[in-house]
Amino acid sequence: MRDVAVIEDAAAAEASLDPLRTRLLHELVEPLSAAALGQRLGLPRQKVNYHLRTLEEHGLVELAEERRRGNVVERVMRATASSYLISPAALASLRPDPRQHPDRLSAAWLLALAGRLVEDVGALITGAAREKRTLATFALDGEVRFASAADRAAFVEELSAAALGLASKYHHDDAPQGRTFRLVVAVHPSTTSRADRAAIPEE
Repeated sequence: MRDVAVIEDAAAAEASLDPLRTRLLHELVEPLSAAALGQRLGLPRQKVNYHLRTLEEHGLVELAEERRRGNVVERVMRATASSYLISPAALASLRPDPRQHPDRLSAAWLLALAGRLVEDVGALITGAAREKRTLATFALDGEVRFASAADRAAFVEELSAAALGLASKYHHDDAPQGRTFRLVVAVHPSTTSRADRAAIPEE
């Protein structure tokens, strides 16, 4: 079972968003049979089996083992990942395009970049899992509290200069064995503190 699977197919995304199927995926972090799931959720085994078949068709659950009980073979299923994320690729023509909002101060551009990040890394995770290879990535997450809008603007300028300086230092167009990595740097208001949101006016 993978830690996270990115759903790139529209039909699979639709199947996963059904409330009952979402519950089944949550329960199937541990392997269970349709009968055991039915008892746990208070549902008929036939109904559970119907939804499990749909999830299996889209690669969201898989067979863990088969158990013989008398003349009956019981299929024990499990989720293919402990969590799922729907890629913007599942929306095809509706996904945001960073090229349409090339403004570094635009929230729309930030959202489009985030969508592309999910789509790109999702495809890389899928490919790495298929080839049983590790994926080289790095992410940094944290919070900084600015005393003023001026401090925030100064921070953004210094961060931009530092990131561009490092990129220029280590970027090599002529490296035949090199591999290109995408660099995304983002700053946005935190949503974790209601007190902060109430105290600081929008600017």
